[in-house]
This record gives sequence, structure tokens and C-alpha cells, in this order.
Amino acid sequence: MSTPAEVLATLQRTDSAAPRITCHDDLPGPTAGERVELSARVPGNWVSKAANALQEEWDIEPGSVVHLAMRPHWRLAYWAWAIWSVGAVLDLDGEGSPDPVVTDDPARLPRDGPAVLVTRAALARSAGVPLPDGVMDEAADLSTHGDLFAPRAEPQGDDIALRVAGQETSYEDLGATSTPTAKGARVQLVDPSVEALLRTALTVWSAQGSLVVHPGPTDEQTLARRADAEGVTA
Repeated sequence: MSTPAEVLATLQRTDSAAPRITCHDDLPGPTAGERVELSARVPGNWVSKAANALQEEWDIEPGSVVHLAMRPHWRLAYWAWAIWSVGAVLDLDGEGSPDPVVTDDPARLPRDGPAVLVTRAALARSAGVPLPDGVMDEAADLSTHGDLFAPRAEPQGDDIALRVAGQETSYEDLGATSTPTAKGARVQLVDPSVEALLRTALTVWSAQGSLVVHPGPTDEQTLARRADAEGVTA
């Protein structure tokens, strides 16, 4: 399978305007009920900005470890792809001393060390809370980074791409355990784990498909209605 960066580049090159991820936010909070649909062009732009931030602010490169402490969401997807675009280890376990921590929960910010606070709302322009020194306010600051990204180094096939539940997956093997998806499928995910969302996104996007994600438990009637409206095929 191609690397995540290559998969996204193919989507942008072949049909950048087609929907690739639709997110119905069902989690409690100010974004509850928000629906966001994005083509490959938009996440690709945010991936470039986030990857540039990782590379320019913290010198993240192959072998570096970035802890991603976010709930399933469309913003999670572009931060994951940014981490993979610089060739780093995407860590979901939170052990050791990653640089930096990327989270959407102020309570999960480290007491010291670099971090990014991500605000889930689509039109947010700041986190709206005071942040400690060394913490990037993603909503306010990420847009200042460039829209084009060039990695300083490419990951090797045996470099670690994903660490979760004490298990490590190399770039070469990433996505190999995911269920194959029909080309162009529109796949619905209900209350997925972070790992399930990322692995499914990689598999579905590799097949030129798209995702409809429901982060949080949703009743069957609502799911059926949305699936019909969204043209879900799997």
C-alpha cells in the first residue's frame, strides 16, 4: 500500500473536489450537531499547514514521536496525515516523552513540553481559553503556516508509523490489516475508535472512496436517515 501522504496526493491529483470525509459531530459540547463535509483539497491544505508547523516549530522528522490525544473527528484526520507526512511516529498510547502532544482537550495538555490545542468547531478563530507557554493555539496560529509542504526526509518502509496499545506498525505495513473496500465506496463509521477511523480512512481513500463519520453514539433511526441522505454504500 502507498504511504498516507501518497494516498492523499493521489486524491488531490485525480479528483480534489469530490467529498472525502463527512463528519456528523454527535459528541456533547459546542459542536454537537455540526455537519462538516470536505473534499480532498481542504484536508490536504490543512495537512500541509500542520506538517509545516511540526517541521518548523519542533523539527519533527522520521523517528520523532507525536502523541495524538484527540477524539475521532475530521480534524483528527488531518493531524494524523500531517504526522505521517513528516514521517514521524503517530503515538496513541501517550507513554514516554513525545514532542509535541496534539490534543482537543485542555485537560490533556502536558504540564511542560510542547503541545497543540485543537479546537473542534469549524469556524473557530481561537481556543477561547488561556494557554500555557509552549502550547500552540491551533485555531489562531496554524493558518500562518504554508499551504505547500515538502518533507526534509522521507520515512523508510520499516520506520514506525503507528503506535497503539503497545503495538507498533511500520509505514510499509500500515493499513495492511484493514478490510478491503470497493473502489469509490462511501463508508459509514459509527462511534469509531481513533485507530479504526485512521485505518479505515487510509483504506477507503486508497480506493478513491469517502467516509461518513459519526463521532459518538447515535440512535438507529438517525443513522438510517443520515445513511440514506449521504448515499452510504458500506
